[in-house]
Amino acid sequence: MTIYPFVLQLGPITLTGYGLMMMAAFLMAGWAIQQELRWRRLNEEYAADIVIAAVIGGLLGAKLWYVVWSRDWQALFHRGGFVWYGGLLGGIVAVLINGWRLRVPPRYTMEITGAPLALGYALGRVGCFLVNDDYGLPSTVPWAMKFPNGLPPTTVAQLSRLHGVFPPDADPSTVVAVHPTQIYETVMMFLAFLWLWQLRTHRHGLGWRFGVYLVLAGAERFLIEFVRAKDDRIFGPLSVAQLTSMLVALAGVVIMVRLRAGPEEGALPKRLSPNPVPAPGG
Repeated sequence: MTIYPFVLQLGPITLTGYGLMMMAAFLMAGWAIQQELRWRRLNEEYAADIVIAAVIGGLLGAKLWYVVWSRDWQALFHRGGFVWYGGLLGGIVAVLINGWRLRVPPRYTMEITGAPLALGYALGRVGCFLVNDDYGLPSTVPWAMKFPNGLPPTTVAQLSRLHGVFPPDADPSTVVAVHPTQIYETVMMFLAFLWLWQLRTHRHGLGWRFGVYLVLAGAERFLIEFVRAKDDRIFGPLSVAQLTSMLVALAGVVIMVRLRAGPEEGALPKRLSPNPVPAPGG
């Protein structure tokens, strides 16, 4: 199967599948947060606070992580060059800082964002698929896909430096089928979202579910990296993302253990208090 990038041209404006799905990811994550707040009978306006902070912090963190790691400072001004773990870290920092500004304890924010984060990531990977980026290693499975205009194209020339198993006389311009790892990740993280959504009624401490999210996200990324086409395997067979994944999962375990019984929730923050119902004629 051969896949080409999705690009929508509206006059002078060019919309890519990645941009559209990133917008969808933030919107759907915001919707999920709003539903969570409604289910808990809390102020739904806090969902907008979280999404705005996540967009700013996530995009900035994803870009800075890529620039610092690649040392390509000019990438600051390019459309591409984003790393998910940088986005996760930047988004978490921005959301927690904004929560502190609004006097919302971190545990409240952690509890209501775990499942939406998984949903947003699942949709974001669809965007990677639509621009033919972040694909896997060469494969002969029936669902393997070719990306002749990928970022970069899945040619022998490009993949030989990542997966050196091609015959010496292989034509460098030959387009090779690879694992569609973007789709793998979408499926796995959507399943994680469904499970996290079902865990809303857990009896652990407030914020415990965020630890579950970190464990699932770290495990998913660690496993998928074994079939990803990567050039950063500088720790033997492990990539930088896999080491980061282990740290993320470890942080999740620590959160789950510390909040297993959990402290009392205490007084409800003012920002999360339900809006008062206006009196008739008021």
